[in-house]
Amino acid sequence: NMKENNIQGEDILKTGKLYLVDLAGSENIGRSGAIERRAREAGTINQSLLTLGRVIFALVEKTKHIPYRESKLTRLLQDSLGGRTKTVIIATISPSAYNIEETLSTLEYAQRAKHIKNRPEVNQLNKKGLIKEYTEAIEKLKKDLGAAR
Repeated sequence: NMKENNIQGEDILKTGKLYLVDLAGSENIGRSGAIERRAREAGTINQSLLTLGRVIFALVEKTKHIPYRESKLTRLLQDSLGGRTKTVIIATISPSAYNIEETLSTLEYAQRAKHIKNRPEVNQLNKKGLIKEYTEAIEKLKKDLGAAR
């Protein structure tokens, strides 16, 4: 966060985020030999990656509903996927034929993701804007809470 004054002398708050996310590839439970807790964790990772794939597909195809809320990963990355940020995706692949499925899957994700259009803009608010944003966030949370009950 950074605080500045604008031309009218108002305090302006500029904010930024930096996410470094290593998706690590899909977890092949059979090949990894994971059992119990590790197998459940691998299943959760795979579910998040599937949701990420659906979000990427929905953004590229410009569908009405983007399923950001279906996983913690996609909720966290919402601004980075079709939002107001600059995003760089680095796809790491293996040269080994043994990992061909993961390599192809990674390349397909990257190929689709490069077609996502973000709208980067500076995140800056004055006090009035900040209060308005917080008020809207509180109202949205109240509505979500009411819907969850």
